[in-house]
Amino acid sequence: MAKGTILHDTDTLTVTVPMTFKKRGGRKLVIAPNGADAWAPPRARIDNTMVKALARAHRWKKLLDTGDYPTVQDLAGAEKINPSYIARILRLTLLAPDIVDAILDGRQPAGLQLDDLLAPFPVEWEAQERRFAFLHLKVPRRISPEI
Repeated sequence: MAKGTILHDTDTLTVTVPMTFKKRGGRKLVIAPNGADAWAPPRARIDNTMVKALARAHRWKKLLDTGDYPTVQDLAGAEKINPSYIARILRLTLLAPDIVDAILDGRQPAGLQLDDLLAPFPVEWEAQERRFAFLHLKVPRRISPEI
């Protein structure tokens, strides 16, 4: 059968639609062929795994900043988590605010995974947007006037 063909029989109707499956945050996501997004309006794809990681990163940073735990090793011992994992999660606090907002709203690129964010990334916000394919966020940034 060719892609998207409809076969008629006297009693049955067979419709084939090409698609692929991708894992996102432990769930399967159906990736439909080009043009298929006209079937349904795009929905926010909030990735709870990324959202939880961002929340943990900011909570752990606050615990370190306030002195509740003087070192990552102390925090890791209290949380019963490997210190290297905590260090990788803490790096998420360096993400550009536009990227964080997009992830929280479910507007991140379809292929972005938490593993992508945990790999070393540039500190410059524009370089992050290019690296993680957040080019659709290009909105003029507001600069407050000097008084």
